[in-house]
Amino acid sequence: MEKSNELENLVIIGGGPAGLTAAIYAGRAGLEPVVINGPQPGGQIINTDELENFPGFPEGISGAEFGSRLLEQAEHFQVQLDFNIVEKVNFKDKPYTITTSEGSYQTRTVIIAAGAQPRPLGLEKEQQLTGEGVSYCATCDGALYRDKRVAVVGGGNVALEEADFLTRFARKVYLIHRREEFRADELIQEKIASNKDIECLYNSEVVELLSSDGRLSGLKIKNNQTEKIKELLDISALFIAIGYEPNTELFRGQLELDEAGYIETSGFQRTNIPGIFAAGDIQDSRYQQVITAAASGARAAMEVDRYLQAKRAEQETQVRV
Repeated sequence: MEKSNELENLVIIGGGPAGLTAAIYAGRAGLEPVVINGPQPGGQIINTDELENFPGFPEGISGAEFGSRLLEQAEHFQVQLDFNIVEKVNFKDKPYTITTSEGSYQTRTVIIAAGAQPRPLGLEKEQQLTGEGVSYCATCDGALYRDKRVAVVGGGNVALEEADFLTRFARKVYLIHRREEFRADELIQEKIASNKDIECLYNSEVVELLSSDGRLSGLKIKNNQTEKIKELLDISALFIAIGYEPNTELFRGQLELDEAGYIETSGFQRTNIPGIFAAGDIQDSRYQQVITAAASGARAAMEVDRYLQAKRAEQETQVRV
């Protein structure tokens, strides 16, 4: 539906935990926000089998149910949901314009909460087995693999931290890295070296995912120096930790991005353009957890409210003068 004749107070790009939390806070503040969810509302969390580390759910909750509850809660607070895809933005002129596959919005403020995608290995069956043994978040899914043999791919801080974390649950963790040395900080490398439940496979790459009954069952590993291939069998999970790719392509040339492509924000979720805010994984290369995304969404919405109130006060002052 064409929306360009209406001026919105706030348009939120992204319907994951950051975007929907921002919507809840903005809706309660009476801003009547629009949330452009895209075709998969709830964000990446809906692909997680079980979320066990979000406060208030002691027995855990499936990612799909968590996303559905966020969506339902947002609908209670005069939040307009748009399930189309953002195709273009114009932040150079006010009011800001956001164009979707079905029309466009003009808005006073924007919160960008479009998230980041885990970088995949690009293997056959990888997408098919995601949620069935293939995971991109040990913190989210590690507890599902108690007393199992699992593997982690990567050589940076995140990969090593996830391998160490997984030994709380798994009986054996293989840490697979394509180089001869890890890139991680020395402290975490020392931790890995002293952990008897972790076996490091250097100069190694996963070349094939093995499956049985629709679930991951093993890996084929190639030594990239000798070219020899071996099988790791009885592997219940593979955690891929080779980095994230923030969904910032739409905003290049308009917003300041860091070297990795994440939106740069102040401590108040502000970007370099007044009235444009960012929240969640699209501006967070460090934590990338559901709870930190939700918290940043709440902060962004409160900052939008303050920004709009300040603008109204300025206009009233000008009228009186």
